[in-house]
Amino acid sequence: MLDNKRVVITGANGVLGKAVTKKAIDNGAAVVLLDIDFDEGVVRQSAEVHHYKVDLLNPDDVDNIAKDIGSIDAIFNIAGGFSMGPSVYEVSQQEWDFQFRINVETLRNTVQAMVPMLLERDSSSIVNVGALGALTGAAGMGAYCASKSAVMRLTESLSEELKAQGVNVNAVLPSIIDTPANRSAMPDANYQDWVDPEDLANVMCFLASDASRAIHGALVPVAGLS
Repeated sequence: MLDNKRVVITGANGVLGKAVTKKAIDNGAAVVLLDIDFDEGVVRQSAEVHHYKVDLLNPDDVDNIAKDIGSIDAIFNIAGGFSMGPSVYEVSQQEWDFQFRINVETLRNTVQAMVPMLLERDSSSIVNVGALGALTGAAGMGAYCASKSAVMRLTESLSEELKAQGVNVNAVLPSIIDTPANRSAMPDANYQDWVDPEDLANVMCFLASDASRAIHGALVPVAGLS
């Protein structure tokens, strides 16, 4: 599916990042992993796997990494975060800024530095991570929903700007992903209804493959059984 493709994965040290990394390698890709840090012993360095410690909130750092990476065929923008908050009128500036920095600025810095590299290829792709829960507002999630809504609108805008130049831009919209952190936060939930990271990784790898070349600006719900 991803044979002979070289893909950049942001947030690669997280649960979803690790699942996407494994799935991309299994599907024939060489991967370039970006994150603020990596678990000891998790990442192996080889001809197919390279990793860079980078602050994705620092555009200069991302630009420098982009210059070192060389040619790429796809970007998986996975870096992001979630936290519950108070009502919209009570959200602190710090919390508001955190949600937009971790979910929007990381994406913006990455595409700003690396889209020119994608445009050098005959065909390439960007896969972003929105949120099914951000299609509508939700109590206690105003800042998060607003930030993920921005990701979805940026996905659509980038698609309109780049599709005629051979770059497919799409996003997945997961519901609750089955991670240790989510299980700890919701111990009484039915985990069987949640989205397995490997299942989400499968969808993301498809959207980065040549088989999805007719799909542009799609916001693909990945809801498991929820």
